[in-house]
Amino acid sequence: MDIPRKLGILIYTAVPAIVGGGIVYHFFGSFTQVIIWEVLLLLAALGFISS
Repeated sequence: MDIPRKLGILIYTAVPAIVGGGIVYHFFGSFTQVIIWEVLLLLAALGFISS
């Protein structure tokens, strides 16, 4: 996988991180759940990039 494709995947996962983080905070009202959401997205992005 080339570098532009890896960067595209990271940009593609940035949108759910921002929007999803706001939605998670709205429903739970705590940044702990937002951090868990961000870590899960980071692990998924790293999984896509590593393959």
